[in-house]
Amino acid sequence: MILYFLRHGLAEERETWTGDDSLRPLTKKGEKDLARVADAMLRFKLGLNLILTSPYLRAYQTALIVAKALDKTHVLVQDDRLAPGFGLVNLADILKDHPGIDNILVVGHEPDFSQTVSDLIGGGRLIFKKSGLARVDLYDETSLRGELAWLVTPRMLQ
Repeated sequence: MILYFLRHGLAEERETWTGDDSLRPLTKKGEKDLARVADAMLRFKLGLNLILTSPYLRAYQTALIVAKALDKTHVLVQDDRLAPGFGLVNLADILKDHPGIDNILVVGHEPDFSQTVSDLIGGGRLIFKKSGLARVDLYDETSLRGELAWLVTPRMLQ
């Protein structure tokens, strides 16, 4: 199984946002950065079967930009388990709910993704930049063990 982790794009500043944090949207720059990331993802021919996103607006907007660029809006699903607080237990439950799916993109938040990927690969310190994308090749779905194939920043994908 191949898991892709995409951190949401640049969003409005938390410190100046006056509304509910779950409704904090992407900025125009965040949208532009993600359009470039999505173009690179299209060139990579990822073969995604499913795109799961946090219900938070900035993550959903991120997932939608990618899904449109990859012509995969029909496999885009919001999943509350990807909201902040996501971890290995949530990932295990998600994978149980989608048996037989072998290429999944999850869209969510930090520091959850760095910790989850680190746990999947047996340790190490990772930092997901906004719009950062990682591939983890999961070789044991039961114990949730795998290896990091790559982690790229949006600048690397331009």
